Amino acid sequence: MVEALGVAVVGFGWMGRVHTQAYARVAHHYPLLPLRPEPVWVAEEVPGRAEEAAARFGFASATRDWREVAADPRVEAVSVTVPNFLHREIGVALAEAGKHLWIEKPVGLGAADARAVADAVAKAGVQGAVGFNYRNAPAVEAARELITGGGIGAVTHVRIRLFSDYAAHPEAALSWRYERARGGSGVLGDLASHGVDLAHFLLGDITSLTADTALFVPERARPPAPGPGHQRAPGGAPGRVENEDYVGCLLRFASGARGVLEACRVSVGEQNTYGFEVHGTRGAVFWDFRRLNELGVARGPAYQDQPVATVYVGPGDGEFAAFQPGAANAMGYDDLKVVEAYRFLRSIAEGTPHGATLPDAVRCATVVDAMIRSAGTGTWVTVG
Repeated sequence: MVEALGVAVVGFGWMGRVHTQAYARVAHHYPLLPLRPEPVWVAEEVPGRAEEAAARFGFASATRDWREVAADPRVEAVSVTVPNFLHREIGVALAEAGKHLWIEKPVGLGAADARAVADAVAKAGVQGAVGFNYRNAPAVEAARELITGGGIGAVTHVRIRLFSDYAAHPEAALSWRYERARGGSGVLGDLASHGVDLAHFLLGDITSLTADTALFVPERARPPAPGPGHQRAPGGAPGRVENEDYVGCLLRFASGARGVLEACRVSVGEQNTYGFEVHGTRGAVFWDFRRLNELGVARGPAYQDQPVATVYVGPGDGEFAAFQPGAANAMGYDDLKVVEAYRFLRSIAEGTPHGATLPDAVRCATVVDAMIRSAGTGTWVTVG
């Protein structure tokens, strides 16, 4: 028997739309899921945006005040896709109101915020999911099975990269992302947090690190009014950028493996160049987000001059079978959020966590905080 589950979305920029569409699609891909999301509330402080979302996506009610969502007993689960500085206040309040919580990374401005939300979720006995979507790619899950199963031997080193050009244009508007009080640690929380989650997912705990950060575009123009997340503001009054454009980090893992993590939001010529290279004593595995459904795999007895084969993931890998019938049929970014929605709803149905959770967010935020400490001191620091 399928039961209706009242859901709400707080924050309706691009990511709020992605969550909403994921809720709408989840039953198509997972027909045996015993819960059916029903859109009850959409909350967004930008005037008119919530009403527009309600009309387009079928929410029963629209508001500029998320507190109405928290107070409504019809709402059982909430997606939180607001700017980082609001994560803690809204996440804690919704958990205390008994709402299951699907919240976007990085969950606040640092580890203290993420821990506060995680503690509230645990105390309330509700389920909590976090938007670390790249781990949901079937190719990434296949890579993890290969690595943990000893398919490339003992891991020796990994390189993780997250390069983007979304902030490369000098006229990119000074949004909340560039202010420390509202956006936190810049590219560290925005992109490097995804890299840290991938590192944990593939290789386990990071024990120590040393990091370097840089700010390459020190001023941006203030936009005349709220708008899209990465709008331009030519001719706007200049304002100071307060957080980081770039981070480069050396990592040491509990396993003894070594790693390099690099993230940058002003990389001209790079459009979502995200991925990893994991090397072991008997092979290697490579993944590029822009070739989402492929892995490069080097395995065999040669060691030296060992060729790399392209492997297309298929129905036996991760959640691929819920979307496509055979290997080399492409999945896309939004599909990864449908997987995330499914795992969140499955967690609610079964009372057991599936997918990335609030403790994962705390774990990642602790590493990001360590990066900030290291960049400030120029030294190796212990994570924790």
